[in-house]
Amino acid sequence: MLKSLLAASRAKLGKVGPQAVAADAEAARIEWVTKRLVESGRIRAESLGWTDVYTLTKAFAERAAEELWGTAGHRLSIVRPSIIESALRHPFPGWLDGFKVADPLIMAYGRGQLPEFPGVPDSILDVIPVDFVVNAILAAAVTPAKVDEPNYYQVVSGARNPLPFHSMYENVKEFFTTNPMPHDDGPIQVPSWRFPGGRSVERTLKLQERLASAADDVVGRMSSTTRTRRWTQALHRRQAGLGQLRYFAELYRAYVQTELIFDDRNTRALNATLAEAVASGAVAADRTFDVVDIDWHDYFQNVHFPSITGLTKAYASRPAGRARAKRALPVRSDVLAVFDFEGTVVESNLVEQYLWVRLGLIPKAQWPQEFASLMLSVPKYLRVDHRDRGEFIRTLVRRYRGIKVADLEQLVRGRFGAAMLSRAIPDALDRVAQHRAAGHRTVLVTGATSSAAAPFAQFFDEVVAGEMHANKGVLTGYLATPPLVDEARAAWLREYAAEHGANLTQSYGYGDSLADVAWLQLLGNATVVNPDTDLYRHAQRTKWTVEDWTRRSSDNQLTPGTLTLLPDPPRTAATGTAPEEGDRSANDAR
Repeated sequence: MLKSLLAASRAKLGKVGPQAVAADAEAARIEWVTKRLVESGRIRAESLGWTDVYTLTKAFAERAAEELWGTAGHRLSIVRPSIIESALRHPFPGWLDGFKVADPLIMAYGRGQLPEFPGVPDSILDVIPVDFVVNAILAAAVTPAKVDEPNYYQVVSGARNPLPFHSMYENVKEFFTTNPMPHDDGPIQVPSWRFPGGRSVERTLKLQERLASAADDVVGRMSSTTRTRRWTQALHRRQAGLGQLRYFAELYRAYVQTELIFDDRNTRALNATLAEAVASGAVAADRTFDVVDIDWHDYFQNVHFPSITGLTKAYASRPAGRARAKRALPVRSDVLAVFDFEGTVVESNLVEQYLWVRLGLIPKAQWPQEFASLMLSVPKYLRVDHRDRGEFIRTLVRRYRGIKVADLEQLVRGRFGAAMLSRAIPDALDRVAQHRAAGHRTVLVTGATSSAAAPFAQFFDEVVAGEMHANKGVLTGYLATPPLVDEARAAWLREYAAEHGANLTQSYGYGDSLADVAWLQLLGNATVVNPDTDLYRHAQRTKWTVEDWTRRSSDNQLTPGTLTLLPDPPRTAATGTAPEEGDRSANDAR
């Protein structure tokens, strides 16, 4: 099982790094074990005659109370409420401290997340207002049991004022049809349930889960675009809804598929003892707990449902609840703004950059041969990149073997540098300028070589890039330092922040690939830009900001015609190429 979990984690997070893979596999192992423990506990409870583990552990508690206190000269009263919901009268109608048992199911239906439910329509759903439970507890406290003879009070409604499950559904549908929950796309239309039975719902649920998973796999293999991200978001909502339906079906199975009517004769007798006190005015009438007084339709339509939906609707109707307003960046000197390079700051990739360099150094007659050779290698590069970003960079750098350092530097200062700037994403450069204006330290970080990043040094406070190894002025096809990617970049960022006294929880990060998760998660303000599908899914789960930056979003584009020669890049951590072997002074300087 661990081998299969590790394989799945590598397929999903291999680009992020081995630590992320290990953490994901361990989380999956814990989930696997937990699910089986839960299922084993449920089966054990049912084998002892209980509906679920919840009722079994309640019974354990009662047995402990009886053995530890209920004998040997003590008095013991046990109050057993059914599903507690908001107050009918006291301290005011609709009062309840938080969501209780049935409320998540009610709200999920109101949000349109439960297209069907495996309930028995004419089974009894036993609900009791919270003030009835409190009143019964108080009455039991002032009516002590006899010594060594425990009293049991079941505060329930099913025996004398039953609420069939279909009646509960009709009330919920009526309310949310009249008072629909708000959504960005308009009021939510609630579904109609047919109550096809638990087995039918289970078959349909399994089919829908398989279809959603298959669709998710297909979309995950597509290129990330605005359209595919919309599909991903829709599938994410669909899968979340199916997961919630399965969770609720298992959680509420004992309440909506089991026919249980509880005997409340002791509770009725206890309530009768208050009649004289109420008549004399010694006890207020709202301190009684006769369930016959409850009008379920009025209670749900005018008390309980408005109570649990009021705050949700108020929040959803706020402008900030629908869209995050753009805020001015806080002015701070201890903040970093860290930008990934390819796909975030520039619309270019390593393969394209190599092609520009190579075609700029060879005669035009050799271009078709070089282009064909590169195209034949692209499938291999894609496989390697999907598996490990660092391995991909090393593999591609091998093609630079034999290029003269001086020739590469000349290209960077000329046509290659201008071409790179022509692919700059103006939205990215605008954001960099905003951070610099706010006093933030802007850092461009790339696992690629410094030759591609050098033209952008003028926009950043610092550029951190890789170096290619050279021998006697010629590139060897090897890297001089390990590529700064995924978890290696995260480790570097921690050290960099400590060195510069930066507050990572207040800092900003911008990336476009799942490989960026390892370092983006260290920053308090993570933004994913034009993300790939896997990163977009992660951003949806973690609530990171998602932005689309395009070359058409700004007029201040840089083109080759606006820049013919670049000065030597200032303040770069790694510019040009690595020093040649044997150059001791250059190594000392570095």
